Amino acid sequence: MDLPLLPLRGVLVFPSMVVPLEIGRKKSLNALEHAMLADRSLLFVAQKDTRQDDPGPDDLYRVGVVAEVKQVLKMPTGGSKVVVEGLTRCRVLDVRDDGEFMTAEVEAVGEETTLTDEVEALMHTAVDLFEVYIKNSRKMPGEAAVAMNIDDPGRLSDTICASLDIRTQEKQEVLEAFGAADRLTRVSDILSRQIELLEIEKRISGRVRRQMERTQKEYYLREQLKAIQRELGDADEGEGEIDDLRARLDAMEDLAEPVREKIEREISRLQRMTPTSAEAVVVRTYLDWLLDLPWTTVSETVLSLAEAEQILDEDHFGLKPVKERILEYLAVQSLSSELKSPILCLVGPPGVGKTSLARSIARATGRRFVRVSLGGVRDEAEIRGHRRTYVGAMPGRIIQGIRQAGAKNPLFLLDEVDKMAADFRGDPSAALLEVLDPEQNQHFSDHYIEMPFDLSGVMFITTANVLHSIPRPLLDRMEIITIPGYTEEEKLAIAERYLWPRQVRQHGLVAEQVTASRRVLAHVIAQYTREAGVRQLERELGTICRKAARRIVETKKAPVRVTVQNLPRFLGQPRVRHWAAEEEAQAGVVTGLAVTDVGGDIMAIEVTTMPGKGRLTLTGMLGDVMQESARAGFSYIRSHQTHLGVPQGFDETTDLHIHVPEGAIPKDGPSAGIAMATAMVSALSGRAVRPDVAMTGEITLRGRVLPVGGIKEKILAAHRAGIATVLIPEKNHRDVEELPANVRRSLSIQTVRHLDEVLNITLVSEDGHGEKG
Repeated sequence: MDLPLLPLRGVLVFPSMVVPLEIGRKKSLNALEHAMLADRSLLFVAQKDTRQDDPGPDDLYRVGVVAEVKQVLKMPTGGSKVVVEGLTRCRVLDVRDDGEFMTAEVEAVGEETTLTDEVEALMHTAVDLFEVYIKNSRKMPGEAAVAMNIDDPGRLSDTICASLDIRTQEKQEVLEAFGAADRLTRVSDILSRQIELLEIEKRISGRVRRQMERTQKEYYLREQLKAIQRELGDADEGEGEIDDLRARLDAMEDLAEPVREKIEREISRLQRMTPTSAEAVVVRTYLDWLLDLPWTTVSETVLSLAEAEQILDEDHFGLKPVKERILEYLAVQSLSSELKSPILCLVGPPGVGKTSLARSIARATGRRFVRVSLGGVRDEAEIRGHRRTYVGAMPGRIIQGIRQAGAKNPLFLLDEVDKMAADFRGDPSAALLEVLDPEQNQHFSDHYIEMPFDLSGVMFITTANVLHSIPRPLLDRMEIITIPGYTEEEKLAIAERYLWPRQVRQHGLVAEQVTASRRVLAHVIAQYTREAGVRQLERELGTICRKAARRIVETKKAPVRVTVQNLPRFLGQPRVRHWAAEEEAQAGVVTGLAVTDVGGDIMAIEVTTMPGKGRLTLTGMLGDVMQESARAGFSYIRSHQTHLGVPQGFDETTDLHIHVPEGAIPKDGPSAGIAMATAMVSALSGRAVRPDVAMTGEITLRGRVLPVGGIKEKILAAHRAGIATVLIPEKNHRDVEELPANVRRSLSIQTVRHLDEVLNITLVSEDGHGEKG
């Protein structure tokens, strides 16, 4: 039997069912028209994919329903509404499409009418399940209960399946079940699954309803509270503040869920409090801190090496090791974002530019700059903050600095880290251990905030004048970069490029109104400053600019020329006197080298002999270590009297007095050991010491010369004093490479291993030369 075929989307027609349909596709309308011209019979087959608008034979199921068209209503849009009645199931044997509509060759499938006990039991089961389904479902129409009065098993299963809101595929499976028992079994399975889904929906709906009831209750109570507060006269302020806090929380994107939940809880607590209560003030302050912290804000950093190098060179002269370390860090970070920020410790005397260098690094890397001074900090709470239980509690300086920066990756300068102290309130250096450890600081815990804050993106830089006062565990977490004192040439270059132009500009002058030559700046450095850095030098240049400004205002004459001759009129008489090399060889007088807080310097060590019993007297504010060095040299001389050419038995007939001038200044350290031993040998033997030789080194009881520190500063001091030859321990020869090239060329730097070598070079023989030339 051949019939016109009409594909169905999302709907099925079952036998004995009257179904209204809307037909709009052109082929479907042609099939309908053909059927109306014939015997009104149509084959309805569901299509597998409802999204296809023009299905082909392979897109249709192979079981459909032959139906009779009962009524047709033409629509103004061109489509039709029809009412059809399903007649019988059929198998689709072949489908043909001639372009106008599809036709199919079908084979009718007969219905089983035998009512066995099994089929009857299945009918009762299906009816019972359908009753439960109707009772729990809110979508079932009232006429669906008619299905429970049907006696035919096949029609019963079809009617129930047509009434269910299930997928088309499930309905098609029922349609394709030709046996009544099989069909009832499938319908019962579908009903059981649908009832389970309805129960789950009911539970979910109950939870939602209870939540809504609780929310409505809270809203009602909150409105009551607002009404009470409004009667008390403090409602407007509280409502506006809560709304503002919630708006600030909503504006924070990508906030970690624990932090967001914490803030929401605190806002809810504040909402329940009286705005004027003391606890409300504490919670309000706490919320301000939580909402102001940059939990997710990251400032954009600069990764251009050329730009960073240009900025560092613009701001600072020299300091090559520090600049190279920063550029290395930027280079690696440009290749890998996983590199943790370094913890640098800039160590050097006052005034060498440690703090300003950190500011330049922040500018070169594009980071925001935060400075915290740790000088005199004794309380651990200064770092970790106070707990909120204390009155006036505040976060520590780390969290305060992060809030000030407004980003979680600033450059954080911990200034004067060597000036911290510990007392009964705790040890702040111990609290810094977590801050300055890249492996721990991503979960830094502040006592006030009570939430871990990520410090792994912060670039920490610390500064110190000395290392010995920094605790060893804290020192181990930092990369030490030593910034030595500047040489005279470096100070002159800094004064020309930075200090003098800046002072002229800060005092409201221009370069044409006051001039100072390079020779004048060198004279100021040599005669008016005594420091390792340039801080005092900048103050002296500022004094010149102030006096020049006053002269310009009073006399209305410009420019003011500063010369070496009129410099005392601006700065007064020279205040700094540098030790100079002795002009002639003398017995018992040796030039030693020392390092002070203001850089290197030379010092004269004098020894005189007098009749006595071999006593050794030490004067000049010498420390314990320096006195022990003198005694070690004295013991070496006593044990090698013949070899050194000193009078036999001098330790029983002669007293020695060692004096280091400028006795009001404390002096200590082992580096004057060979100088004091040489002076004692010279005084005892009567041989003079070459005046153009200076020396440094520690002496042992065997006469060996051990290495010492501060070689660069000491040799620079010798260079300033006009020394021709400098003796240093052999193991310090690598330190000579740090010296400027012009200093190495102008000095004869010799390394020594033993005191005998020192004596051969420094003691003058009768012909006026060193003993070995």
